[in-house]
Amino acid sequence: MWTALGLFLLVLPLLLVGGLVGYIYYFVRKNLLGQLERAFVEKPLFIIPRGEPDPRAEEVRFPTADGRHLQGIYFKTEVSPRKGVILFGIEYGSDRWSCRSYCDPLLAAGYDIFAYEPRNQGKSDAIPGYEPLQWIANYEVEDARAALAYLKTRPDKDERGVGLFGVSKGANAGLALAAEDPWVRCVATDGAFGLVSVMLPYMRHWIRIYNKNFLVHGLMPAWFYAHMARAGVRRVQRARKVGFFHLEERMDQVRQPLLMIHGEADSYIKVEMARALFRRAAGPKEFWAVPGAKHNLSITVAGPEYARRVVAFFDRHLKRD
Repeated sequence: MWTALGLFLLVLPLLLVGGLVGYIYYFVRKNLLGQLERAFVEKPLFIIPRGEPDPRAEEVRFPTADGRHLQGIYFKTEVSPRKGVILFGIEYGSDRWSCRSYCDPLLAAGYDIFAYEPRNQGKSDAIPGYEPLQWIANYEVEDARAALAYLKTRPDKDERGVGLFGVSKGANAGLALAAEDPWVRCVATDGAFGLVSVMLPYMRHWIRIYNKNFLVHGLMPAWFYAHMARAGVRRVQRARKVGFFHLEERMDQVRQPLLMIHGEADSYIKVEMARALFRRAAGPKEFWAVPGAKHNLSITVAGPEYARRVVAFFDRHLKRD
């Protein structure tokens, strides 16, 4: 009897902890997961840039693996010899011409530029019922693959591969591409972000708002919040019939040189969130936090220094010797 009592007293703390975790899991899933889902699909109030058409650009339509057709533009540099080719990923909601403010200095420096619009954006084909969000879905990754495949078929392709430059959602799709295709030789991003690594800090904040009980929001470890975040994402995926891409899980496969730019005053994607994603990259890398810049406004705040750093990065890692 004493042996049984001793064993019971030994496991009692574990039972209590397990019961507490089970209660909190049930409470959060029942009462707070709906708020998480609503916050996940809420569209941010971004300043979305548009560009002016340029007659120098070659208009292009190219196919995806699932039979859609996407719209792109190809700029040929007037510099000879050409230094290389850069694939540009536009941000959420913008158009293909928005590449100009980012890429005109690269074009003048000797690089060809190819920008495209993913499905359900601009003049690219649309999937009925699909409403893109600021998070990358598997669709956007497929579209990035299609853009790279198109560049591989051009008669003026660069046999060595391409550089990749992307902003926000376009940067995320580009990183996903770099993680699987070594034909991407180097990557520059502005405003890139992950999925769960962005959701976790906001989850803690939302749960503190909706429940003041410290046992619910203060004692739970990061893995618990990560589990709940993934559960919320799965529910949104089922409801919207789409799969979201977990970039954090692929970042250790990004071994190409990486320049990650981020606004230090970004109130939506905090600079710490970007650094968390940056730390996962496996190759040579550089992080530039632009003081005073909000999300996707580093180019405006940094001015000529922005162009200088981006051109210098591609000159180091992509320029033909």
